[in-house]
Amino acid sequence: MGPQKPAWLEALYVQKFFSPCSIHEAAKKNEKNICCLDCCTSICPHCVLSHRSHRLLQIRRYVYHEVVRLEDLEKLMDCSNIQAYTINAAKVVFIKKRPQNRQFKGSGNYCTSCDRSLQEPFIHCSLGCKVDFVLKHYKDLSPFLRVCNTLQLSPDFFIPQDMGDEETTNETPHSTIVDSSDEHLSSSSGSSGSENMSFACTEFVRKKRSGLYVCGRLASKISDEDMATSMSRRKGVPHRSPLC
Repeated sequence: MGPQKPAWLEALYVQKFFSPCSIHEAAKKNEKNICCLDCCTSICPHCVLSHRSHRLLQIRRYVYHEVVRLEDLEKLMDCSNIQAYTINAAKVVFIKKRPQNRQFKGSGNYCTSCDRSLQEPFIHCSLGCKVDFVLKHYKDLSPFLRVCNTLQLSPDFFIPQDMGDEETTNETPHSTIVDSSDEHLSSSSGSSGSENMSFACTEFVRKKRSGLYVCGRLASKISDEDMATSMSRRKGVPHRSPLC
């Protein structure tokens, strides 16, 4: 491979993330926060279905900079000596350099490229800094790369489905879709067939789980009697009290 970078690594540098997707301009949650490592392009959550068989790397933001989970990046290359940071109980690594001018250096560890102060024993503040260091001193990046045939998004990543506008408004960017077995409309052999009619109803359940809202699908059976009971619970027209 020589001094050249792999195509997916170059895409992490040059692709623009967190901008609206031109393919899904009218859709909600259309921020491009995924990098398809096989196509070497940035995509939005609505594009995932078209790239579901590809290696997908989720891009996150931390203090206005793009980061990736250390767990994901370690599947692609050796991340030793890169300082990681913790956000939402997950360790992340900065993708690009973060130059910091220092006229005077004190004691301690500093980034080999950015002169940024680091904790021991780290010597790189980002993925880009390590890549430049390796290419400068070893001229070859291949010993640090790892074979990764599959890379999936984290379980808490929200992937939009074919939903209506009303349901889309209830979606949150960090929701998890829990799919349950869909129930089809069924009726009994009675005369009207309406009393035992089952409806597959979808509703969104908010469960606060470490700051995440979980979007679930629940199937419930509603009979005519239940519908009549719920209708009777509705408030009537308010009346004013008589004047004295």
